[in-house]
Amino acid sequence: MALLSRQQIQNADDRKWEDVPVPEWGGEVRVLGLNGTARNAYEASLVQLGPNGSVQRVRLDNATARLVALTLVDENFERLYTDKELAELGAKNGAVLTKLHQVAQRLSGLGKKAAADAEGNSEPEASDSSTSD
Repeated sequence: MALLSRQQIQNADDRKWEDVPVPEWGGEVRVLGLNGTARNAYEASLVQLGPNGSVQRVRLDNATARLVALTLVDENFERLYTDKELAELGAKNGAVLTKLHQVAQRLSGLGKKAAADAEGNSEPEASDSSTSD
């Protein structure tokens, strides 16, 4: 396999998304995995650092809804919820939010399972046809 150029990397559409059935809401939603910058910002939003740079506090308030809000998109890949609408989304069914959060984590490379997959320490999952083309 040939080495890629910078331009080839920049031109590659490496987005991952999945359309997820949500019968509780009467349809399906599209979950788009976070890009590297957005993923780092989300992870940084979960902690508050102290003056010496160590973690002072973990901020889990509305963390599930925050990730779901960052990753729910329409057919044009535009976000459905803004940061200001987090409380509105967070008021929805917790089980649905958890399901969507798990999809968002997987697509964004977040969580313990994603870390294990990256290190090659987990069993491969069966592929599913609902992931992006």
